[in-house]
Amino acid sequence: MADKEVAVLINGGIAGLIGVTCVFPIDLAKTRLQNQQNGSRMYTSMSDCLIKTIRSDGYFGMYRGAAVNLTLVTPEKAIKLAANDFFRHHLSKDGQKLTLFKEMLAGCGAGTCQVIITTPMEMLKIQLQDAGRIAAQRKLMPQVAGGPAVEKSPTAMQLTRDLLKSKGIAGLYKGLGATLLRDVPFSIIYFPLFANLNNLGRRGDEGTAPFYVSFVSGCIAGSTAAVAVNPVDVIKTRLQSLTRGTHEDTYSGVTDCIRKILRHEGPTAFLKGAYCRALVIAPLFGIAQVVYFLGVGEFLLGLLPKRQN
Repeated sequence: MADKEVAVLINGGIAGLIGVTCVFPIDLAKTRLQNQQNGSRMYTSMSDCLIKTIRSDGYFGMYRGAAVNLTLVTPEKAIKLAANDFFRHHLSKDGQKLTLFKEMLAGCGAGTCQVIITTPMEMLKIQLQDAGRIAAQRKLMPQVAGGPAVEKSPTAMQLTRDLLKSKGIAGLYKGLGATLLRDVPFSIIYFPLFANLNNLGRRGDEGTAPFYVSFVSGCIAGSTAAVAVNPVDVIKTRLQSLTRGTHEDTYSGVTDCIRKILRHEGPTAFLKGAYCRALVIAPLFGIAQVVYFLGVGEFLLGLLPKRQN
């Protein structure tokens, strides 16, 4: 593997670790808000969810499932950034500026590649994040929910072992179709929008944009793409949740999920957690682009002096 490719992997990994650590509590609130259905509402807003989580599980309860993300976010972000670079390079002719269509095509390729890691990562993360909501509901209505009022939450390793034992590798890839429907359009929107916003702050034709321009561009592009694909994110979250609360619907697939959400909750349900997702994705991708464009990986590998000459 070339030094530049290694640097891309390092940049993606560092950006992912920093970003996840900063915004994971908001992501937990997003998952719980998206999963709760009419008649079983535990939380009224993001702040209400976080406050109740701290009261019931303590501060670190907001980071339930973070270990899965911190473990897998490095290859996920690295694949996403490296794949976009790869496709942009091969779609460009003699270094010429890509057309918007080719930028979108490169983003499509990046989004398709990343689901290899994203799907099992989110499958495990969602179970761990939503376990607190299910436990809280059973505390309030133990006689309706059935079984013990409080159940010990499984670990990521236990979930992985159980899924592999019962359903094989396919168990970890439940919701793969919905993940593709979310991540491919996200990347088609995000990468071209970021590239064009970032170009507005470049110093001259051959110069690079300052780090703060990259950060702001990443935030704007990330939040825009996140809100645009939020309806599919709601569907994906519902499909990947293995445990349901009291009187909550189960779904057989994407079409069944859409139909039941429209029938029982209305079209506004597809916007659940949208502002949480924007708050998660904006700094996550802003940080990613700053790390990427500052060349942290290149610095660690001693490549910056070569690139500057």
